[in-house]
This record gives sequence, structure tokens and C-alpha cells, in this order.
Amino acid sequence: MHNKIKDRLAGLRKFMEEKGLHAFIIPSTDPHVSEYPATHWSARKWISGFTGSAGTVVVTREKAGLWTDSRYFLQAAEQLQGTSIDLFKDGLPVTPSIDQWLISELGKGDYVGIDGNVYAAKDAFALTHKLNAKGLHLISDYDPFAAIWHDRPEIPKNPIFIHPLKFAGESCSSKIKRLVEALDDNNANALLVSSLDTIAWIFNIRGNDVSCNPVAVAYAYISEKETVLFIDPAKLTAEISDYLKSEGVILADYAKVNDYVAKLQKETVVCLNSAKISFSLYNQIPQGCRVVDIPSPADLMKSIKNDAEIQGFHDAMQRDGVALVRFLMWLEKAIPQGGVTELSVIEKLAGFRNEQPLYVGDSFATIAGYGANGAIVHYTATAESSADVKPEGFLLLDSGGQYFDGTTDITRTIAVGKLTDQMKEDYTMVLKGHISLATAKFPQGTRGSQLDILARKALWDKGLNYLHGTGHGIGSFLNVHEGPQSIRMDENPTQLQPGMVTSNEPGLYRSGKYGIRIENLVLTREDEITEFGSFYSFETLTVCPLDTTPVVKDMLTDKEIEWLNAYHVYVYERLSPSLNEEEKEWLKEKTKTI
Repeated sequence: MHNKIKDRLAGLRKFMEEKGLHAFIIPSTDPHVSEYPATHWSARKWISGFTGSAGTVVVTREKAGLWTDSRYFLQAAEQLQGTSIDLFKDGLPVTPSIDQWLISELGKGDYVGIDGNVYAAKDAFALTHKLNAKGLHLISDYDPFAAIWHDRPEIPKNPIFIHPLKFAGESCSSKIKRLVEALDDNNANALLVSSLDTIAWIFNIRGNDVSCNPVAVAYAYISEKETVLFIDPAKLTAEISDYLKSEGVILADYAKVNDYVAKLQKETVVCLNSAKISFSLYNQIPQGCRVVDIPSPADLMKSIKNDAEIQGFHDAMQRDGVALVRFLMWLEKAIPQGGVTELSVIEKLAGFRNEQPLYVGDSFATIAGYGANGAIVHYTATAESSADVKPEGFLLLDSGGQYFDGTTDITRTIAVGKLTDQMKEDYTMVLKGHISLATAKFPQGTRGSQLDILARKALWDKGLNYLHGTGHGIGSFLNVHEGPQSIRMDENPTQLQPGMVTSNEPGLYRSGKYGIRIENLVLTREDEITEFGSFYSFETLTVCPLDTTPVVKDMLTDKEIEWLNAYHVYVYERLSPSLNEEEKEWLKEKTKTI
């Protein structure tokens, strides 16, 4: 594989020399600035061999580097060995930014290339400004992979399907009406959308173009005059076409979006998010038009779930919990017998989920990390890396399901045998952080960054930390990572609002030893109104027992113990009606009072 990577880099460098480029930047995204792109646009993975979801490769004529965040430091170090690509650990004080590195490596007047079709406009503007200040030039006209990636997959043409109103809770035409009203509030008269999950939500359609994400490749333009969905006609059946037209939608070919945008009338005021639209598409907007560059009102609407979507989450979580109970029972019996591996764990869990009604598939690639592999935050088990799960230590299991009525994401750290005292203390500190966030009560207007410390304080008190975010938004039978809200140390202006579903997942990772993460999904809800204003709190949606074997009870406060016991009562009440007698007995034991 390493020789293949070197050959691919050589092919890119030859292309760069032919075009007069001194460096080329390859992001992880597609024309829709997706976190998880269709394989046609997985150029960063192809050129580097690094399979993580986040990262950027930069290639000069002599050197190459990959920038990625803390979730992937260990994985990237392993996958880049022997490729001649250096790892740059993004976010660390000692790590230069991509523009700083380019400025240090290149000479005045040199040219840096990007493919403007897969580079976010906001990032391109910032990069242009920094490079120009040092006499470097950004060129955005080339897609080298069209020339050098000879077996490149096609742009997907998979058919789309309707997401029924009973699950969506609001019609497409109603959403469009609300969006047009929101445009007026933001002094705009048109909305340009390229985010695939947002488009799926607006039009109540789903697709199969991206692994684990039920989305379809498309663009959308919404104005008071007309709503246009740009999509490959091969994806449409007569039923889908009739449905969309009945909702007031005009259908146009996916490839026509640039021409359409380039012909917008001068009085058009386009609302868009330059962080979520490609540089090339942004540059199609005529000079006479005005741009309102703000977080998309569609993304905020999508994040606030309606009653049908919330009920769907509850129902999907219940079925997911049943599958997990059956899996955990199997795991407990199987490990002492031997032969359990990380890959067999993944396969077995998928099998139990597949037995549940309305199950579609995984919501992301399951992370099953035993022992030291659990310390790799976004670890992927392969035939080469898959460890035997022995009856000692921790198994970290982060998984989720896509159901027609909801999306799940859950992490459990499971004691599969003897534990050290340090393991137990670490687990209990992570649990304390999880409970602290789960029980938070906060005033209207609170941002996720203001709550993040609740999940970390027990760790910080011991000089410990984790470098990933504590919470991300979750789609409703959509992407498992959804904005605009988050709970993390980084500032995010989005306020937490009733109806938002977010993860609660503090962790702790000891490199080469083990990892611990505890994750449930929580719903922001109204709590009470006092003379000081409206207050919100979280309702935990996930229903699956937490392993109490590693808990050091003396480290928990009375309130933390009360929460844990009450949560387990809730888990038993929700799941037991769907279980047989043996399963009920097992769950009763796992949810007993500590």
C-alpha cells in the first residue's frame, strides 16, 4: 500500500509541474462540504491512505503533510508510516497551520492549487488573504484527480425515496414557506443550499449516496418566486417527481446549478453559509447580487425537532436498547469461552440491530476498541488490527443505528474482566462528568461551550482531559453528526434550544493502555420559568444500562448515585416489555441499585 501512495504522490507532483503549481491542498470534503463524502470525492483518503473522517493533505514538490485533529492522532501515525507524508497534529501549540507551513516552504510568487469545487468558500477566502500577504498565489481551477485517479468511482446515481410525513412531522411545502419567511427576517430573498442532509430534510427525501448517511447528492435554491432542486434525473422515479412537483418544487439537472446561479437577477440577495458552500459555486454568484453570509436558517430549523421527530427518537432508542441488551448478554457469555474479536463484536452487534423493525443500517462505522485500541478515539478495526477480546480490561464500543424514525449514537465502556484501581477511578471520573452534564439546568441563551466544563471538571481536578468535543447534534434519520449546535471547548454562537438532540460523551484515553467513553443522547427541553427567565434542562433519550462494575461508589455524590439509579429504573421500565424472561432477569441485575 505504501508504494501505491508514493506512486500516487508522484502522479500528483507530475500534474503540479505541468500546471505550474508548487503546492496542492486536498481537503476531506466534496462539493457539498460534507464530513462524509461519497467515494467519488474521497481524494484525500486515496492520495494518503489515511481513512479518518477529518484531515487535509498538502503536497509540495518535495514534501507532503497531513493535518488532522486529536481524534485521529494515533490512527494517522499508524496509517502514514512509510508513505513519506508527515503528520501534523492540528490544534497543538507547536503545530504550524497549513498556511504557515506553506509560507515557510514556498518562495515569493509561487502558486498553491486547490480544487475550488471541493473547497469551502470561507476557507478559500481566508487562505487567499494569508497567501497573498506573503506574495503567494492561490489557483482554484484544477481537479488533478480527474486525470490521475484512473479507477475513480462515479458520482453516485442511486435512487432517492420519500421520508413519510408520519416520521418527518412537517411537509416539504410547509418547510419552504417557513424558510422564505426566515429569509425576509434576514433581509434576503433567496437561499442557496448545498449541504446534503439539509436538502434531505427540506424536501423530506432520503438517499443512499453516502455510507451510513441517508442522503442524496443534490443542490437547492429557494426563493419566494421558485424552489429548485438540482438532482440527477436518474435518481428520480415518476412517483418521486410527482411528489416533489406537488410540493411546489421545480426539478433541474444536478449539473445545471452553476449555470442557474450565474444567471441570477441583480436584485437577488442570496443567503448562504460560506463555510458550507464550495468556492467554485460561490464564485458563480453575479457581481450585481448581494450575499448574506450567515449560518443557514434551514440548519437551525432542522436541528429543532418537532413532536413527530422526538417521538421517533424515543421509539428508535427503545428498539436500539433492546438490540444492545441482547448483544451485551451474548458478549458476557462469549468472552470467557474465547474467540471474540473486535471484528466479531461489530458483526454481532449489527446482527442484533438488524432484527429490529425499521432498521436501515449503521449510522457510522462501529468503533470496537479493546485495550490499547480503545485509546484511539475514532479507531477502525481491520483484519490486521482486530484484537482478541480477553477477559480483562475494557472494551470501548461506540456505535449507532439508522432507523426510519430516528438515528442513534451510543458509547458504552464495558468491563470484560479484571480491572486495575486506576481503570476504575478513571471510569468513575468520566461517569461523574457524564452525569454532571446530563443533570445540567441552564438559562435560555446558553451555548454549548458554556456547559462543556461540567463534563470535564472531575477530570480537570486530577490534571486529566480529553481533546475531542463533548457533544454534537444528531439528525432525525439523517447524519449522525449534525450542527449547528455543539458542546465543546471551542466557542460556537449557536444557543441550545428546546427540541435539539445532542450527544453527551466525555471520555479519557491512556495511550497504549485503554480508552473510556460514556455516551447518551440528550434532548434539550423547557424546564421552568422564574423571575430570572426561562430555564432549560436535558432529557436523556438513550436507553441502555451503564456498566456499574467499574464504579467506585465512594467517588460519587449522593445526587450522582440518585441519577444513576433513576436512569437504570427508567432503562428497565422502557426495555423490559420487549424482552423475554431470561433477558429481563439479566437486565434487572444490570440495572439494580448501587
